[in-house]
Amino acid sequence: LKWMVVQPWCPRFTFHSRRKTRRRAVDQGRNCAHRRPTTGCIHLSPRFCRLVIVVTMRGGLRRLLFQLASTPDDDLTRRSLPVLHRSLLPVLSFVSSLYGFSLSIRRNLYRCGLLRKHSLPVPVVSVGNLTWGGNGKTPMTEFLARLFTDAGISPLILTRGYAGGDEAAMLHRHLSMFPVKLGIGAKRVAVATHFFERYGYVCYSNILLEKFSSMREHGTYSVKNKIGVTILDDGMQHLCILRDLDIVMVNGMMPWGNGHLLPRGTLREPLEAIQRADVGVIHHADLVSDRELKTIETTMLNMKGTLPIFFSRLAPSCFLDIQNVRSPLPLRMVEKKVVLCVSSIGFPSAFSQAVKKMGPLHVDELDFMDHHFLQQDDIELIRQQLIKLEDKFQMKAVVIVTEKDYDRDPTILRELHEFQILVLCSSLEIMPFAGRTQENFEERLMKLLHRKIVDMQCQILNPIC
Repeated sequence: LKWMVVQPWCPRFTFHSRRKTRRRAVDQGRNCAHRRPTTGCIHLSPRFCRLVIVVTMRGGLRRLLFQLASTPDDDLTRRSLPVLHRSLLPVLSFVSSLYGFSLSIRRNLYRCGLLRKHSLPVPVVSVGNLTWGGNGKTPMTEFLARLFTDAGISPLILTRGYAGGDEAAMLHRHLSMFPVKLGIGAKRVAVATHFFERYGYVCYSNILLEKFSSMREHGTYSVKNKIGVTILDDGMQHLCILRDLDIVMVNGMMPWGNGHLLPRGTLREPLEAIQRADVGVIHHADLVSDRELKTIETTMLNMKGTLPIFFSRLAPSCFLDIQNVRSPLPLRMVEKKVVLCVSSIGFPSAFSQAVKKMGPLHVDELDFMDHHFLQQDDIELIRQQLIKLEDKFQMKAVVIVTEKDYDRDPTILRELHEFQILVLCSSLEIMPFAGRTQENFEERLMKLLHRKIVDMQCQILNPIC
């Protein structure tokens, strides 16, 4: 749709929209925000404009596309799909083919040097995925930031701040007490340059691995203010920045979707993109059987036989009551209680399954589209659902939301003041599986990064090294 409305053959109708463009730089707990309103002008037919508004407000088409993209082809053929659904499949398949063709052209342009790749003066670790939703990119980014700060290295996180910046807000809240710089913006090279000019950067020799090893034996080093490493959040497809280490996250509960590229499926790139990765991590491994994990691992190894693969999970730590977020509550708060899980995340099934493991009497779910901002009608829908649960079980239900949903809009949920609203806090952990532990992951990560730094310096200092 974005491509079609700017073509010259589209009927001209000038529609002015006041769009907020945000460049945000959050560092060491300070939010340096510069908001600059801009005016965009696009050419739309009135009929098409009304269609876009209806689809945007109701989200029906978006939800339908998500359902089709998440359903395997075998299940689609077994179901008696409505005419509208069946008519969309050929169109989506055609658009997926165009999307795959454009990806191939883009990769070749970067490979040939026609599109420029920018190098940063410090090591770059990219955290990305192949499918949308529920892959654990942001938790892994936070995990790496804590790992580097424990090793005495001040990291810079570069993130786009997509769709209101809920993930960036969560990172800021979690890492505000750490020497972590958070750069937010679509033009990540420009954001990174600003931070390097402001804080400076570390010129490495061979200290990275030594610091990490010494930290494990004697405690942490004093952290300097200079940037020592850059973490590229959602960087798998961000090819314009050279990286020293690529970590690909895979959703263990739905690793490849239905195997098709967007918008027919959930794949952002073909599976062959795994060949670019240096480390693979299968997320939500605690919610998947060992047999399924082995199948996913085999598929990844078929793409790259030398790829080290680890397994992660989101480990719940505590609850926060939105009326008093400074006092954490134990997970046993929901035992024998009726729970309504409300979420606007990419893969809500993992969230509800984690809550069910805490021993509630009953768990109901109310899921919105990813990055959805709750409105008053949504609040009323939640309230009606809570009243139904109260009538059915003769006890007040508890609402549980994710941290992303809370950080997206901390105030809207307070409209449900007559009910208890809890925020589930979780952190990423590397699970021990098949002899691979979190310590193995950390050591391998630092060794791989150290080796790449040494190779890079060797080529610079002595090209025939």
